[in-house]
Amino acid sequence: MDFFALDGHSVLALDGPDAVAFAQAQFASDVTALATGHWHWSTLLTPKGRVIAVFALLRSGETSLRLVLPDFDAAELGDALRRFVFRRKLVIAPRPDLHVAGAFRAAQAHGGLLAGDDATGLELDYGAPGLLRTLRLSPAPTAADPAASQAWAAADLRLGLPRLPAAQREQWTPQQLGLERLAAFSVKKGCYPGQEIVARTHFLGRAKRETLLLQVADAVEAGAEVFQSDAAIGSLASAAGTAPRLALAVLPLERDATPLLVEGVAAGVEPFVEGLAR
Repeated sequence: MDFFALDGHSVLALDGPDAVAFAQAQFASDVTALATGHWHWSTLLTPKGRVIAVFALLRSGETSLRLVLPDFDAAELGDALRRFVFRRKLVIAPRPDLHVAGAFRAAQAHGGLLAGDDATGLELDYGAPGLLRTLRLSPAPTAADPAASQAWAAADLRLGLPRLPAAQREQWTPQQLGLERLAAFSVKKGCYPGQEIVARTHFLGRAKRETLLLQVADAVEAGAEVFQSDAAIGSLASAAGTAPRLALAVLPLERDATPLLVEGVAAGVEPFVEGLAR
């Protein structure tokens, strides 16, 4: 399949001698462990350990990082991050010249390796053995394909990658969203916003909720409540796709075996496609 534009994706660049040190202090992943020419998943949290954004973090050069942001405007996030720069030597800037596109086929790179460069385009292995995908950052724009873009968003959910609309930001901890599946945060690195909450939940085993992949009715959106035995027990953090429409539901670990309902319609539990961790 040819590449198609990925709606709602943007790119933010961090460049300069202190780019990696700054990112290490702000993001939940271990940025210093990310080698040049590689990428991994990362997340930005509030001080209370709630997820603001989940993104692919690319180390395109020794002093250069790129954030591929689904459902988040790069200029908005850049403005938020600049408040914490202080005297560090880096430039934070959106890269509207890098167009984000996807294709449902195997990538040139594998796993956490990058292929290409900023000038000619970067390619990422954005899939798993059970669901092949390539993401490309290119200086050349790509034609839109709304149906393919919807299928891509649904594939994100199948692979356990949350697609968080603005109303779902700052609502969930990384563990509640199942971000262990992506290896998108570290419990061993030094301090970062929300680190204490994340580490306490991990080491004391206090997570009381989990994320399930549900098949729901086509009109259902993120934020809808999930019911069981006539009581609301959780809600949807993400929803995408059509026929079937999929959703990520954050639900209690302890629940009974009766059917789950979303907006009065039975919701079936689907298995995740594993293998997107980087």
